[in-house]
Amino acid sequence: MRKEFLSMFGGLLTNAAFSGGASQGNIESRRVRVGSGGEYDYQVYVPAEAKTAENLPIIVFLHGIRERGSGGFVPNEGAGGALIRSYFARVPAIVLLPQCRPGNYWSAPAMDEMVNSALAQTVSEFNADTNRIYLIGVSMGGYGVWHFAAAYPQKFAALVSICGGSSIQTGDRFAPLARKVGTTPAWLFHGADDPIVPVTESRQIAEALKENGGSVKYNEYENVGHNVWLNVLAEKDLMPWLFAQKLK
Repeated sequence: MRKEFLSMFGGLLTNAAFSGGASQGNIESRRVRVGSGGEYDYQVYVPAEAKTAENLPIIVFLHGIRERGSGGFVPNEGAGGALIRSYFARVPAIVLLPQCRPGNYWSAPAMDEMVNSALAQTVSEFNADTNRIYLIGVSMGGYGVWHFAAAYPQKFAALVSICGGSSIQTGDRFAPLARKVGTTPAWLFHGADDPIVPVTESRQIAEALKENGGSVKYNEYENVGHNVWLNVLAEKDLMPWLFAQKLK
């Protein structure tokens, strides 16, 4: 799954094709203390622009279920680290990479508090632009996108859900979610033959958002399973679209 993450997220950043990406930034480790829950490690990509620029945007990336752990899931050194740094150098943004603890989901109260605390700490440390905080998630992380977007509807400038779904367990699982998310711009991706997360999850979220007046883009790929991120790589407009969004 780590290779899948590197291919998926690294490729997204490569396809952004931003100019001026010759200078590489750094992947750095951080720690945040959350109430009585103890300390949590996370990683943050710091672009070269952070040395001279203020008010950079932040991308919050929520990983899938297999990357759960306690020590951070992005390599800081070796070939993997070099690969990620070469991709991140193309993106003029801070990238926050929290890690969900084993046995938990992003919607768990402790994980919710951890992500928000890490985000607040990152915003403060880098004087980031709070009008340009973007949320991207894959699989379990896609479910996390909808959890955080519904819980904090005025926090994120745009949402990207890749093979995600609604974390609501009972009753109408989509209309209430759409009402909470509101008009936050969202781009959803799903494989029509996904055996892990049913494609009906993204279909119904997208439809509910549209019915609620939301700003929605939805890409569904025929004959594609859970590895839909390989198709997302071909969407060259994704990152330019993402960075064009800003809270009003």
